[in-house]
Amino acid sequence: MSSSSAASLLDVDLQPGKPPMLRVAPSGDAPRWAAEHRDALRAVVTDHGSVLVRGLGLRDAAEVAAVFQRLTTTGLMAEREAFAPRQVYSEGVYSSTKWPPNQQMCMHHELSYTLEFPSVMLFACLGAATSGGATGVADSPTVLEALPRELVDRFEREGWLLTRTYNDDIGASWAEAFGTEDPGAVESYCRANAIEFEWQPDGELRTRQRRSAVVRHPVTGRRCWFNQIAFLNEWTMDPEVHEFLVDVYGADGLPFNTRFGNGDPIGQDVVELLTGIYEAHTLREPWQAGDLMLVDNIRSSHSRDAFEGPREVLVGMADAMRLGDSSPTVDGTTR
Repeated sequence: MSSSSAASLLDVDLQPGKPPMLRVAPSGDAPRWAAEHRDALRAVVTDHGSVLVRGLGLRDAAEVAAVFQRLTTTGLMAEREAFAPRQVYSEGVYSSTKWPPNQQMCMHHELSYTLEFPSVMLFACLGAATSGGATGVADSPTVLEALPRELVDRFEREGWLLTRTYNDDIGASWAEAFGTEDPGAVESYCRANAIEFEWQPDGELRTRQRRSAVVRHPVTGRRCWFNQIAFLNEWTMDPEVHEFLVDVYGADGLPFNTRFGNGDPIGQDVVELLTGIYEAHTLREPWQAGDLMLVDNIRSSHSRDAFEGPREVLVGMADAMRLGDSSPTVDGTTR
């Protein structure tokens, strides 16, 4: 059965400005429902980039973990190279990234700076914010087409560069990011994953990695804007936070930053252009407790709106894929 035929088995509601939505009645056994509808749900995600399932009534982390497992084809991933700490609920099930609630989290593709990344993102809401906090999605081929041709050409030729300076104050420490306190193990990981590294006199770690900004979707073959160029750039930070970090760590010691693949700085005007195009193509729907969402991590970028009140959204990264299998325009395995 083709993906379109499988997707047609579900009555998905398509509304302008909103992600595709499937309304269901509580089944009393959400993991079983997920297993029975996995192929149809995944077909919807292939056709549309994402789907929000409302009415399933997810209640706790254990149930969410069971649902996530049944929606994967090759299993959940353990996160590596995290830029911020997460709470671990169970193997492969995490809290959403700890990011200031009063700040927008820019569109990005999860772990698009790694050589192995999730092809599908899974989200489940156990507690909705009082206001705001939606997980927005944007269609990557559409975003790519909206970008200036000369900018895309440059990123296709050069790729993009992520620089990180790990510390114990901001974001994940190198031990948290790499899952080990052994510097030798970190060095081995970096060599195996085409990451340049340099230990600083104070014992902290500085890294650089070059990746492709445009890839082809492994199923549809469509060209997709796939990166975290805007999200991890210094100009996406709150201005006061940026000023503070530059003052404390220096312009070259920021916890994270992005550059053109040849090392040139990316200007504030470019970052504002990217975020503006993302916003123009963002689909969003406020979370309700019990909601489930599947997102094609290559076809769709995702974001998080600023919010007020408590918010609990769990995350699973599913079905690992190698960057080399998505026709990257630059070879990220060479330095």
